[in-house]
Amino acid sequence: MLYSRALISTMKEAPADANNASHILLSRAGYIRRVGAGIYDFLPLGLRVLRKIEAIVREEMDRAGALELLMPALLPAEYFRETGRWDLYGDVLFRIRDRKGGDYHLGPTHEEIVTDIARHQIRSWRDLPKTLYQVQVKFRDEPRPRGGLLRCREFLMKDAYSFDETEDRARESYEQMRGAYVRIFNRMGLTYRMVQADSGAIGGSTSAEFQVLVDAGEDAIVACDRCDYAANVEAAEPREPPARRTPPSGQPQEVPTPDQRTIEEVANYLGVEKSQTLKSLLYIAKDGPRANQVVMAVVRGDHELNELRLARALGTTEVFLASDEDLERATNAKKGFAGPVGFAPARLLVDGDAAAVDAAVAGANKTGYHLKDLWFGRDYRGDVQTLRLVKAGDPCPRCDGLLVSYRGIEAGHIFILGTKYSQAMGAVFSDDKQQQRALVMGCYGIGVSRLVATTVEQHHDENGIRWPMSVAPYHVHLITLGKEADLLSVAAALHKDLQGLGIEVLWDDRDERPGVKFKDGDLIGIPLRVTIGAKGLAAGSVELRERAEPDAKKVELVPIRDAATAIASRVASALRA
Repeated sequence: MLYSRALISTMKEAPADANNASHILLSRAGYIRRVGAGIYDFLPLGLRVLRKIEAIVREEMDRAGALELLMPALLPAEYFRETGRWDLYGDVLFRIRDRKGGDYHLGPTHEEIVTDIARHQIRSWRDLPKTLYQVQVKFRDEPRPRGGLLRCREFLMKDAYSFDETEDRARESYEQMRGAYVRIFNRMGLTYRMVQADSGAIGGSTSAEFQVLVDAGEDAIVACDRCDYAANVEAAEPREPPARRTPPSGQPQEVPTPDQRTIEEVANYLGVEKSQTLKSLLYIAKDGPRANQVVMAVVRGDHELNELRLARALGTTEVFLASDEDLERATNAKKGFAGPVGFAPARLLVDGDAAAVDAAVAGANKTGYHLKDLWFGRDYRGDVQTLRLVKAGDPCPRCDGLLVSYRGIEAGHIFILGTKYSQAMGAVFSDDKQQQRALVMGCYGIGVSRLVATTVEQHHDENGIRWPMSVAPYHVHLITLGKEADLLSVAAALHKDLQGLGIEVLWDDRDERPGVKFKDGDLIGIPLRVTIGAKGLAAGSVELRERAEPDAKKVELVPIRDAATAIASRVASALRA
């Protein structure tokens, strides 16, 4: 491809709404263009990257025995209503009403549709196992689209679904998909961790995320420094709390704490460690059996509440912090002085580590006062649950190691769904004893368009993108410095030879200054740069530089006669790595 004929428009400045590396660089380098909030064009360079990622995903899914199909993006409401997700999904679902008054939506995921296929196409145990997948556009009405391609309202996704006879067979399918995902992310040149995760609105039991490790990642994860345990902090397991001691006789002591509202302020004022205090937080459940009730969640003062675990404990999809007005009605105190004593046990949830604190300090439910010498079981009672977030330095729940924190971007998510959808939709099969049983399902997602941005987040420097060879828009960026006939003749011959060897080349044939070409080359990020100039031509050589090489002055001189084979060998080696 000649640069002069390509549609590549680089920019010096990033769009005003771009605040992360991938959004800035993909926009500046001419890979994507914003159409609306969370909606982007893939320009020719960007589409080449997207298609290469798709190809890797398809090759590995096919290799794992999955069968590709294509389901519609526009879906009738009846399928989501059948499983209850029409209401569960809430505002993130793009809902449409046609001219006849029929309800439809744009698919954020396709569990119901693929289950409908299975209930009509899979009838016997002889038809199993089956894994079906598609690469399809998805839609989510994100309230705050951000990060360019990282959180969009329209995005390209690979979603796969397995169908098996039993949970054990479903785990075999899960392991096959796990292996496919490992191969996909390895081929893309990504550094990642597979971590324990929560299944969210899709549901299911066994669940793992593939987190690409980047400093600016939106997800917090922890991993053990000794064993292979790793988890998203929302799903990470704290170690079993210490055993609770039998409380002594007596009662708590009320002490004045004027204007001391935060844990740090109270701990300093009373001369105790934050781990000796209790943090009492009031929440309201969005739905479920305790919808709209004010509940209190108590964690140790040096811990943070895991809202996802609280929501699961309450049987709701989401929890919200109670307003100051609701808090005052429930505790008869201003914010900062709430505590568990006197709060209805039926509406009180206590983290196990908090319940194990001896002689704790907590709010007195009286403005300007706290209680000392507080004991669970003597002074307050509640439902003891695991409610806290783990943090760096916590002991590993699996071994004697310590947890280390990382930031990551979710690149893929795999689940064993069980029979949640097959039971709801009547997707059954006849087993070998002619008994009707619900299909056991698995679900496996990869954000294909998101991977474009994720790769840039991990592979860039201050000058631009540094694409891994496997997903780069072109393998080689050929730059000519000058318009002399002999120089252009050598470049044209090398361009032709490389193409004949299957090497993808972008030839910058523009009439521009060398500095402009080099700066654009660094920004665009093609892995190998080959430069032909008058000085090198006179010496019978071309300059070869790897984009990932941090030293911009480090170049390799390659004889012109050997250039095509040397470059092709370098590309082939990078693709095998």
